[in-house]
Amino acid sequence: MKRKLRMGMIGGGPGAFIGAVHRTAATMDGLIELVAGAFSSDPNKSKQMGEELQLAPERVYGSFEELVRKEKELPAEQRIDFVSIVTPNHLHFEPAKQALLNGFDVVMDKPMTFDLSEAKELQKIVAQTGRSLCLTHTYSGYPMIKEARYLVNNGTIGNIRKIYVTYPQGWLATFLEGSEQKQAAWRTDPSKSGIAGAMGDIGTHAFNLAEYISGLRVSEVCADINIVVEGRRLDDDGTVLLRFNNGATGVLVASQVLSGEENNLTIKVYGDKGGLEWQHTDPNSLVLKLPDAPIQVLRTGTPYVSDIAKHNTRTPSGHPEGFIEAFANHYRNFALSLLAIQDGNKPDTAWLDYPGVEEGVRGMAFIESVIASGKSEIKWTPFHL
Repeated sequence: MKRKLRMGMIGGGPGAFIGAVHRTAATMDGLIELVAGAFSSDPNKSKQMGEELQLAPERVYGSFEELVRKEKELPAEQRIDFVSIVTPNHLHFEPAKQALLNGFDVVMDKPMTFDLSEAKELQKIVAQTGRSLCLTHTYSGYPMIKEARYLVNNGTIGNIRKIYVTYPQGWLATFLEGSEQKQAAWRTDPSKSGIAGAMGDIGTHAFNLAEYISGLRVSEVCADINIVVEGRRLDDDGTVLLRFNNGATGVLVASQVLSGEENNLTIKVYGDKGGLEWQHTDPNSLVLKLPDAPIQVLRTGTPYVSDIAKHNTRTPSGHPEGFIEAFANHYRNFALSLLAIQDGNKPDTAWLDYPGVEEGVRGMAFIESVIASGKSEIKWTPFHL
C-alpha cells in the first residue's frame, strides 16, 4: 500500500452517535484517514466538528455541495478518494449522486435512500460511473455471520427451509420524539425517514441478514405493521411472513416498543440437514445443530472456522469483537478493494464481500413491499422491484 485512502464525511456533526462510529471504524485498520467534511447543514456546527477533529480549516465545508465542488478542484494527490454519508435518510441520495458523478466513491448508511425510485436511480449512476458504493449493513460484517453464510454455501445444513429473524428494541416504547430527542425525532418523521419507521430502521437489517446468510431472495411478503405508541406517525412494530425464491418460508419481527430490550438481533436458519443460530448479544458464537451430533458452538478466532471468517477477525479466540469491529470490516474490505483497483489489480473475493448498491435497492424494495402489504387487505404481496 502506497498511502492511506482519504475520506470526506457528510453529516456526523456534534453529538451524532453514528458519525463517531463511522470515524472510528474507518480508521481502525490504518487504511483510511479523515481529511475533510461537511458535518452539518449548519456551517458553524460543521466548523465546530472540524475543530474537534483537528482537520485543516480549509477542508471543513458548510455544505455537501461545497465539499464535492472544492475537493474536485484540488490536485489528485490531495483530494479525497471517497465520501462517507452519515445523514438522515432524506439526505442520502443527493450527496451520493453528486459524489459519484464527480468521481468519488461512496460509503453510506442504510437504508440507502428515501424511497425505491431514488435507490434505482442511484444504482444506474453507480453502473454508469463505474464507482464503488458500500452500504453499512453492520451485522453482515461479524465473523460468525460470515461463517454462517459459508456453512450454508458448502451445504452443511442442506437446502434452506425456514428462516426466523427478530430484531427487538425498546428505546421507542414511549413517545420519545415528544421530548425533542434528536434521533427519535427524525427517525419517526415521515419527511426525513420515509414511509417506514421500525421496518426501515431495523427491519432492513433483519431482512439483509436473512438474504445474506441464506443466499436466497425474498419473493413475497405478508406484513402486519403497527403503530403502538399513541401520536407516532410511523410504524414502531411489525411482523412479516416471508416467501423465498426456493420455496422456503420465514418470519421477520422488528419492534422498537419492547420495553427493556436493547439490540438482540437474532437469526435462525434451518435446512433439511441442520440449523444455525446467531444472536447479537453473543456475536462471537455461532450455534450449529445437526440431527446426528451434539449441538456445537463455533467461536470467532478459532483455527477451525473458514478463511472468510478468519479474514474478518482481528483478535485470537476469547477476545470479544463487537459492533465497531463488524462496522470496520466493511470499511476495510471496501478500502482494500479500492486500493487494488487504483493499482490496476483485481480485488480478492474476500475484499469484495461488503454490502453494496444491490443490497441497497433490495432494502428499499423490502420497505415498500411490507408497508404496501401492511395496508392491503390482500396481504400476500409480490416483492416490489
